[in-house]
Amino acid sequence: MAKIFIAFVVIAGAALYMLSKGGDISMGGEQHGVETHAPEAAQAPAQK
Repeated sequence: MAKIFIAFVVIAGAALYMLSKGGDISMGGEQHGVETHAPEAAQAPAQK
């Protein structure tokens, strides 16, 4: 039983280390707020 617990702690620690080294991650789940990007405005056609 102790071996399973130790293995879990080691693997969880390794996973968190790899995630933290991975760059821009969010552990907060799905975000629905101000951070979402609005679609780009349509460009006016070029006049000759």
